[in-house]
Amino acid sequence: MAIGHIRSRRIAVLTGLIMLVSVNLFAQHEKEHGDQAGAGETTAPITKEEMNPGLILMEHILDKHEFHFADYNGHSISIPLPIILYAPDKGGLNVFMSSKFHHGQEDHNGFRILADHENGKETIVAVGGDGKVAENVAVYDFSMTRNVVQMLIALLLLVWIMISVARRYTGVVKAPTGLQNAIEPVITFIRDDVAKPNLGLRYQKFMPYLLTVFFFILINNLVGLIPGAANVTGNITVTIVLGLISMLVILFSTNRHFWAHIFNPPVPVFVKPILTIVEFLGVFIKPIALIIRLFANMVAGHMIIACLILMIFIFANLAPAAGIAFSPVSILFTVFIYAIELLVAFIQAYIFTNLTAVFIGLSMEGEQFHEEGNSPAHH
Repeated sequence: MAIGHIRSRRIAVLTGLIMLVSVNLFAQHEKEHGDQAGAGETTAPITKEEMNPGLILMEHILDKHEFHFADYNGHSISIPLPIILYAPDKGGLNVFMSSKFHHGQEDHNGFRILADHENGKETIVAVGGDGKVAENVAVYDFSMTRNVVQMLIALLLLVWIMISVARRYTGVVKAPTGLQNAIEPVITFIRDDVAKPNLGLRYQKFMPYLLTVFFFILINNLVGLIPGAANVTGNITVTIVLGLISMLVILFSTNRHFWAHIFNPPVPVFVKPILTIVEFLGVFIKPIALIIRLFANMVAGHMIIACLILMIFIFANLAPAAGIAFSPVSILFTVFIYAIELLVAFIQAYIFTNLTAVFIGLSMEGEQFHEEGNSPAHH
């Protein structure tokens, strides 16, 4: 019941924010056209070409130097983050807040912030006195982007949760209550349904890593659903790092049986060259599958929500009445997808953790580490 109430409140808050933003933008739209009409200016009818949905969607998943929540009456509601730059030709160390850029509208102290959609981030470059980008000036950016800040917040939450739960087991052990009552079943689930079936008697060695990965992904998935927050697990750089770490854990768990199976598979001689290549590529394909699966699933949900909201304004650009009429449909579907995303947040954390355990278990091929003496492939 408690979880149901929490989800209901989150969905209600999301619905309210969508309606607030929609009404505000419609009001601004009417106000601008009213002012222009009053001034006697002829205004060309607005068409959908004036909007660039693709650009707006890319801006939505861009790793920025601020937490942007909404625009109200021409003012941006956002939390700026510190900019830390080192440019030898620009006075060395430069430290200031991202608000100095005025959301990319102005340069500051000889620097300009640009949206790099190809790499999914904002890039800070040096500009000369003529206002052009000085490509020959080196700029080393050590700034705190919203992805970095949000990962730090997730780590602090993870440490706080685990320390709070661990303290409950010191001294006289009591029945689980509160936060412990919520976390303990999850830890037990990872142990009994993920670690033990795939790792057997050696599961305790990998439990710290599996739990860390699961809760890190889960916390970032849930925090990323808050309007204005960063979609950390929807950033390919983050998922690449997680995949590479899992790859290292897998490789350091391998044994001679594993490599013998790759380079000398038990198949007919004429098939061995082809299968050897396939098996060797599989060493790298496994972490790539982890990377792409998490990235694609977390980006997809956010993009669908953004598309549903954008459709309101696409219809409004065709006719204001059409945008207003489509708003309830868009909001209902947005709330539905948002509820699905809450479920996906847990599922993707579980899938990444479970597949990591499966791959680690397969890397220990040939070892009699299961109680029944079977390899992980038989489970």
